[in-house]
Amino acid sequence: MAIPFILNQKNVSATIAPGETVLDFVRYHQHLTGTKIGCREGDCGACTVLVGEVINGEMIYHSVTSCLMPVGNAAGKHIVTVEGLNMDELNPVQQAMSDEGATQCGFCTPGFVVSLAGFCLSKKEPTYTNAIASIDGNICRCTGYKSIEKAAARVALLLDERKGGDPVLYATIKKIIPGYFNQVKSRLEAIQKEQKQMAPQKGTLKIVGGGTDLYVQQHSTMVEADLSFVANDATLKGIVHVGNRCNIGGAATVSDLINCTFFHDYFPDIIKFTKLVSSTPIRNMATIAGNFINASPIGDLTIFFLALDANLHLRSGKTLREVRLREFYKGYKKLDKKDAEYIESISFDLTGEDELFNFEKVSKRTHLDIASVNSAIRLKMADNTIITAGVSAGGVGPIPLYLKQTSTFLKGKTIDEDVVLEAAAIAASEATPISDARGTAAYKKLLLQQLIKAHFIMLFKALPVDKLMKIEYEEY
Repeated sequence: MAIPFILNQKNVSATIAPGETVLDFVRYHQHLTGTKIGCREGDCGACTVLVGEVINGEMIYHSVTSCLMPVGNAAGKHIVTVEGLNMDELNPVQQAMSDEGATQCGFCTPGFVVSLAGFCLSKKEPTYTNAIASIDGNICRCTGYKSIEKAAARVALLLDERKGGDPVLYATIKKIIPGYFNQVKSRLEAIQKEQKQMAPQKGTLKIVGGGTDLYVQQHSTMVEADLSFVANDATLKGIVHVGNRCNIGGAATVSDLINCTFFHDYFPDIIKFTKLVSSTPIRNMATIAGNFINASPIGDLTIFFLALDANLHLRSGKTLREVRLREFYKGYKKLDKKDAEYIESISFDLTGEDELFNFEKVSKRTHLDIASVNSAIRLKMADNTIITAGVSAGGVGPIPLYLKQTSTFLKGKTIDEDVVLEAAAIAASEATPISDARGTAAYKKLLLQQLIKAHFIMLFKALPVDKLMKIEYEEY
């Protein structure tokens, strides 16, 4: 089946296997070699492209790693490689990179240029901080970061006069991007009128969301697999709330969560929490439901939602059933899920004024890394007394753990130093980590205890930090 989309300036109809990656399609079928092959795991950003789509009548662009994006997910969208940003002279982003000497071997440069162009096409405030954040998924192998940061600062200045409005229109008027971008929206709408939505089907097709885990672990088998692309199903998009209940579509991405206005009202630190989860291009692709189905014992979003006591709504044809996330994991990579089922939505109670939430993570790198240990906590309070508690942890067992004993212990307790220390000890007793590349079993138990303490230190500022976080290092 042909897959229609716009690649840079031209309409294409890809007749390849829909499981083939966008990276391989643009390089080997379209001979656009500016998009580089690097890690093939979404870590380096050398293969970054922009994906544009019409959402609620608006043209929205975001950066993705094309090495993990199946061509099937490009259907009805605008795929922009670095060649699609070229003009008669260097565009302003390219010029900034050149003027600041921000390229050495040049291998990473196209990815940086594409990511910074994506920043220019976003509605984010044109600050230096946001410009730097837009390239958090790009690695420079020559360690030329200071020059790249200076170039990013210059790019932010290009947007200084933008006062709201349409980012695409502004960027074309200022000749930051080519003028053809202004016609893309109407062209995509014409394609979408003819396009049959690629929605989940009955049977045992492999369901693909963002593909950010599947294509790392199963790259060779995904290309020719029979796939169903939920990212193209509008019925699975969206994040809504009715009363205090939140419902997240099965195809909603981590970035959708970050960009959800009301979510910030209930989770003011959501930006801080999600900064610890992968990079901007991966967050733009990765679905929350996919993180659950992946069943990694250290899945960051899984740990987040375990503490929130989320429910999964599983669909198979006309049959819909509800499963508590805390009861979803039956063993290592074993789920309470039938082959034909997929997550249609996720629901949970939003935090109230009397509730507190925190997420913590330790990894070898502070950002953009797999956790050694992570943990989340939700507390319902009455003055200084805990009414109910939900505590979760990852990296300390064969499945993402809901720490039942720790949560039960905390119920009814008044917050003080002794309660925190005992809760940390109980959490360690519930953990059964193994020694691996991310640390020894003893080290992971220590980390879990420290993260439990960190939750309370972050949520209750009067607690004695030095006394709580003291470690008898000789034991480890």
